[in-house]
Amino acid sequence: MKYDYLIVGTGLFGAVFAHEMREAGKKCLCIDKREHIGGNIYTEQQKQIWVHKYGAHIFHTSDRKVWDYVNRFAEFNNYINSPVAVYGNELYNLPFNMNTFSKMWGIRTPGEAREIIERQRREAAVENPQNLEEQALNLVGRDVYEKLVKGYTEKQWGRSCTELPAFIIRRLPVRFTYDNNYFTDRYQGIPIGGYTQIVEKLLKDTPVRLGVSYREFLKRNSELAEPDTFDCILYTGMIDEYFDYRLGELQYRSLRFEEELMEGCDNYQGNAVVNYTARQIPYTRIIEHKHFEFGNQPDTVITREYPADWQKGEEPYYPINDECNSQLYQRYAELAKSEKNVLFGGRLGAYKYYDMDKVIAEALKLAESQQ
Repeated sequence: MKYDYLIVGTGLFGAVFAHEMREAGKKCLCIDKREHIGGNIYTEQQKQIWVHKYGAHIFHTSDRKVWDYVNRFAEFNNYINSPVAVYGNELYNLPFNMNTFSKMWGIRTPGEAREIIERQRREAAVENPQNLEEQALNLVGRDVYEKLVKGYTEKQWGRSCTELPAFIIRRLPVRFTYDNNYFTDRYQGIPIGGYTQIVEKLLKDTPVRLGVSYREFLKRNSELAEPDTFDCILYTGMIDEYFDYRLGELQYRSLRFEEELMEGCDNYQGNAVVNYTARQIPYTRIIEHKHFEFGNQPDTVITREYPADWQKGEEPYYPINDECNSQLYQRYAELAKSEKNVLFGGRLGAYKYYDMDKVIAEALKLAESQQ
């Protein structure tokens, strides 16, 4: 077959691009190294519960165009992300709001909360913060930092806050209202029936080959008597891997998921997402999947999420966008410009963390540029 595009990766970016190209009359072939489509938004049903296999994904956006687009492929419920945080025997609402402050200090009014935070900020003030700890103390004071920021952040990054650069936390949103809605976006929800259906519909009538990496595919294809041909490639994998790490390895943080089916337990924690902020608890959060869709099944499924160092062969989840890695990425981006008929996109191709709505917006933008 002769295809217009070979699309490497069937995550949200690749799937949206493939759909738009097919709508424009182009022929696409998608490949993926995993045995399923959907990338990290892949959901799978267990005990009639849609399980987010690669961590919690809550769709939220203020972009009406993107919201209308994604609603073409699934019906969304009215789920509002309102996580809670556990610190020792204490439980706090997130994001930092009046419910948090009332529980922490036994106060009631915004004025009381402002006074405590401002006093603690002054006591810990550092004129030029040199690390994340100093920056966070400058922003929210010691109590919020010690209980809700420090341990969680150190688990995420695998380093002490005093060893992390200050710029990682440019701001810590503090709300002086009794509002537990984590996001401020106009539109928010979870697709009824999981995320995989969205990618299935996006890739309808597009051939997909699973369980094969880009290099393996090229090798197998070249060995055929009549190999497939492509006018252009969209690569959504790791940009440094595409270039065989010739300039060095970009750094990532990875995750490990520990999933548990709890038969006979209809409600384990009462909330979809519960964060564990103490450093001595090895996981950062527990997800109880049924609560994303207001489930009342007699069983439940939970997932403990463990941050991990990334090594070759493991799944890279979060790019480490510090100064050194950003400079290295820019060098790879320059190399990418010289690749004839090769496009790079998505979280790994652009070495940038994207929320789902931004992934869709960027994929639509790239697709439009190709027409």
